[in-house]
This record gives sequence, C-alpha cells and structure tokens, in this order.
Amino acid sequence: MSQEILSTIDIDDESIEASSRKARSEAMTRLLRYTLVRILALFLTVVAGVYITVLVANMGGYVDDIRRGQIREAVSLEVSLDDQLRRISPDERNAIIEKRIAIEERRYGLDQPFIFRSFRYLSNALTLNLGFSEGLTSDSGSRRVSNIILERLPSTLVLFGTANLLLFFISLFSGLNLSRRYGSFFDKFILAMAPTSAAPGWFYGLFLILIFSGLLQILPFGGMVSAPPPESPFGYALSLLKHMILPVTATLISAVFITTYNWRTFFLIYSSEDYVEMAKAKGLPDGMIERRYVLRPTLPNIITSFALLLITLWLGAIILETVFNWPGIGQLYFRAIGVYDTPVILANTVVYAYMLAFTVFLLDFIYALVDPRVRVGEGSKA
Repeated sequence: MSQEILSTIDIDDESIEASSRKARSEAMTRLLRYTLVRILALFLTVVAGVYITVLVANMGGYVDDIRRGQIREAVSLEVSLDDQLRRISPDERNAIIEKRIAIEERRYGLDQPFIFRSFRYLSNALTLNLGFSEGLTSDSGSRRVSNIILERLPSTLVLFGTANLLLFFISLFSGLNLSRRYGSFFDKFILAMAPTSAAPGWFYGLFLILIFSGLLQILPFGGMVSAPPPESPFGYALSLLKHMILPVTATLISAVFITTYNWRTFFLIYSSEDYVEMAKAKGLPDGMIERRYVLRPTLPNIITSFALLLITLWLGAIILETVFNWPGIGQLYFRAIGVYDTPVILANTVVYAYMLAFTVFLLDFIYALVDPRVRVGEGSKA
C-alpha cells in the first residue's frame, strides 16, 4: 500500500514538473513572439515617420527646383566673373555653364527623379548614414552631419537637461505635497496660475530679457558664455551658469504650474482609492502611505513621464534657443529648415524616432517589473 502511495506521489511530481516546464516554454514563446511583433511594428512606424519627414522636408520635390535655381544662379555668377570665359563666344560660354550645372546637379543627386532620391534619403537615414550637409558647416569647417550635430548636442543637453529635470522633480514633489493639502491656499494658487502655462517659454523669455538684461542689466542678453570665453574652467562654469539663468527660468515659468496641477490631480485620484483609506484607518504614517499606496501604483506613469522627458532633450526648443541665441540642436534645426538642408533635418528626426521607439519598447518590460498587474505579451489579459 505504501509503495502504491509513493509511486502515485512520484507520478504527481513528474506531472507537476512537466506542467511547469510546459508553462515556462509557453511563456518564453509568448514573450519572444510579442518582442518580435513589437519590434516590427515600431520599426514600421519609424519608417513611415521618417519617410513623411523626407516628403515634408523636400516639399514633395519642390526644394529640388529651388536648389536647381540656386545652382544655376551660382554657376552663372561664377562664369560671369571669370575674365577668360568672358572673352569666348556666348554659345561656348553657355555650353560651359550647362556643363558645370550638370556636374553640380549630379553631385547633389538632382539628375535623378525625386521619388528615387526620397528612397535613398530614407535608406541613408534608417541606416544612420547621415552623410554631408547641403548647406551648413560646423565651427571647425566640417560638413559631415554627425560632426555638426555632435558639436551642438552638448549645449542642448546642458540647458534643457537642467531645465527639464528641475521641472520634473519640482512639479512631481509639489504635486504630491498638494494632494495632501487639497483646498489650501497654495493649492488654490497653483490652480489659478495653471492657465499661464498656455504661453510658451520663449514668450516669457522675451520679458525676462527685457527686465533683467535691458533694464536692470544684471544678466546677459543671450549666448552660452561670455565673449571671449573665460580661460579657467571655474570661470567658464560660472559664465555658463549665469547665461543659463534666464532660459531655465523661462522654461520653468511656462510649464511648472500646469505640470504641478497635473501631478496633483493624478495623485488625488490615487489617494482616494479604498486601499489608501484602509491604510489611513490602520493609522499608518503619511510617509509610508505615500510610498506604498500612492507612489508605487503610479510608478509606471512616473517612469513614462521621466523617460519621455529624457529623449525629448535631443530636440531642444527651436524658438527658445533662437531667442536666447543658444547654440543648440533647436537653433541648428531652425537653420537647417531655412537652407533646406535635408540631411540635417533627417538626422535630427531619425535619431529621435529611434530613441522614441526604443524607449516605448523598453517601457513595456519596465511596466512588467514595477507593476505586477502587467504581464508582457498578455494583450487584453494585462
């Protein structure tokens, strides 16, 4: 009898182990299938977004006509200023002009239909073969797109990294504090000031420049450092911080009230849940309630907001950087649009698209780690 019981137990253990192996295998298959489908979907989205950017940047091929006109004008002017070419007959001179124009158009790829060039732009952008700029150069004289962007990127990261990180943490903790003091004076003040965020940062920047640079003359009008730049690292850092005060302040004024109001409302919703009321009834400290029952359920939203904030640092702000004459990615993007520099425009777009797609893909797995309610690949069951 005991042998039969032991054999039955062994059989049950084997069936449980087999079921466990089957469940793990199904989970890995489901995870792999979800990962592949997700990567494919995100890649197709990036391809569509970049190709639309190609069409918009070239205005459906109209920019090619503008560039052909610029090439013809430049070549004609160059020939007209050449004393030797002015002595030859008009027919020979026109032949030389047409030949040089054909060479320049071939160099820019304008001898091909726009539809073929658009797919070449798309292929180069997706493979990060950024090539050379068609109208801009770096401070060192390089026309390579990667050098131009890498030269401007640190300036944007310093300014908007500081401004956006301050904005994120100030608004997050202020919103959490307001959710505990619903109806207080400070809460009503934030609520009343929230509509001021309808104006962009550069709008407030103009008034800050007028007051602190024009009238009081205590802060610089713009730029990144003083001219000439200080030679010592400490002096350079002080000059950089002084020049950052106005653009950082303008960014905070334009967004801190509405962002704080959003977080405050978000935390209020979670603070009214039944499990929070139960925790309060148990007499748990406010700090523990916020950490365990308010912040933890909202962690996916906080992580999402923080991750998207980090990748938007790449873009900078076109008008704000122009107003403060800040040599960053935003100002570079503005100049690239002005001279129809498609490679630089595409470089900014495709790098941001890849960063956004990677962040969205990574967030799916982070949600599963921080929130037990989320299961990767479960679809409607999540």
